Amino acid sequence: MEKNSRLRTVRFAFTRTIPVMLGYLFLGTAYGLLLQNAGYGVEWAFATSVLIYAGSMQFMLVSLLSGGAGLLQTAVMTLFVNGRHIFYGLSFVDRFRKAGKAYPYLVFSLTDETYSVLCGCKTPEGMKESTVMFLISFFDQCYWVIGSVLGGLIGTLADFDSRGIDFSMTALFVVIVIEQWKESKSHAPVLIGAAGSVCFLLLLGADAFLLPALAGSVAALLLIRKREQKGE
Repeated sequence: MEKNSRLRTVRFAFTRTIPVMLGYLFLGTAYGLLLQNAGYGVEWAFATSVLIYAGSMQFMLVSLLSGGAGLLQTAVMTLFVNGRHIFYGLSFVDRFRKAGKAYPYLVFSLTDETYSVLCGCKTPEGMKESTVMFLISFFDQCYWVIGSVLGGLIGTLADFDSRGIDFSMTALFVVIVIEQWKESKSHAPVLIGAAGSVCFLLLLGADAFLLPALAGSVAALLLIRKREQKGE
């Protein structure tokens, strides 16, 4: 009876992650190919996907590694790109704490896609919510790791033309922006980010515009938020 209950829980969690699997296997493969093309082997694809597991930031990591970026620049970029997890992850703190020993892993493995699945997931009666959340998070990371390693192996075993694959990161960001545009009542963040990027690109060039553009956009949004709070 207990075995059947465990199988039900595993099956339920797996079915909830199928859409993520389809996306992560493809994007993970693209990441592994890019990493291999940059001169980093399969072991790098495996290690970064297991220990870092940062999705879009891992794509950016390829460029940072290839360009010889310093630790400080990498840390700042990671904060800007993945800092959003801090904010929407707050809504799960109480639920994650109830998971006991799984709590640190649930915090570490929270991605945009996993967050979306967990938000829309209602644990059926008779199943333990913490176990379901852990399995969903674990399955999602497994898909990403498998895709990354697969991409690294393809790049090693076959003469694969990786031109254009780096656009998958751009496409991922475009999809995220479109979704945020549809769901958000205010389009100010997108418009400010786009305007700031164009301005700093023209002023500083392609090699140096990104960090100032991110910092400027954040500063502008904080200023707007402060004025709105005063108005209220």
